Amino acid sequence: MDRESQKRIVEALVLGAPEPVSARKIAEVVPGLEPEDAVAIVAELGREYEELGRAFEIWEVAGGYQLRTRPEYASYLRLLHRERPLRLSRAALETLAVVAYRQPVTRAEVEAVRGVEVDAVIRSLLERQLLRIAGHREVPGRPMLYATTKRFLEVFGLSELDDLPTLREMEELLPPSQPEAPGPPPTLHAARGPSEEAPEEEPGAEPSPGLH
Repeated sequence: MDRESQKRIVEALVLGAPEPVSARKIAEVVPGLEPEDAVAIVAELGREYEELGRAFEIWEVAGGYQLRTRPEYASYLRLLHRERPLRLSRAALETLAVVAYRQPVTRAEVEAVRGVEVDAVIRSLLERQLLRIAGHREVPGRPMLYATTKRFLEVFGLSELDDLPTLREMEELLPPSQPEAPGPPPTLHAARGPSEEAPEEEPGAEPSPGLH
């Protein structure tokens, strides 16, 4: 198979895949293609789209490649779909940040950092598939461990966890905090602090996933 045919197949795979597709997976599908060849072809396609001024581009996210519309067309897509994009509150973003930088972590460990209860927030983030259960801590009670998901990488446009911003950069990305009522002092029975509501929708939509 000639390279031009391989390139068109790669383009179809990136366009049609329901989630980011890796170079290794592309190489498994396209005859005569090695992973490094897939990387080169994806880069070539990206340059072609840029030169032609296309309304979409290839993103490297969650360990793979995904075709996404350019940010400047997001407002038109919202008019087309009339659906509310994913929005996260500061509480949800802070909880995600703690998990992302310290994973795998228990709920109690997240609460120790944030100083408030995070039960409702974690449940919501699990439902949104931004967090996952990553096992249990082998201590008395065997509390559940939480970690980020592949969707977390997709939503925040990250190829891998090593691409996470620094803590200083993360703080700059967070919306202004709202004052929280102080909770009761901790006791020997680990009394719970102030209850925190599930993430509420605030400005800050995720990038628009591609042409599906």
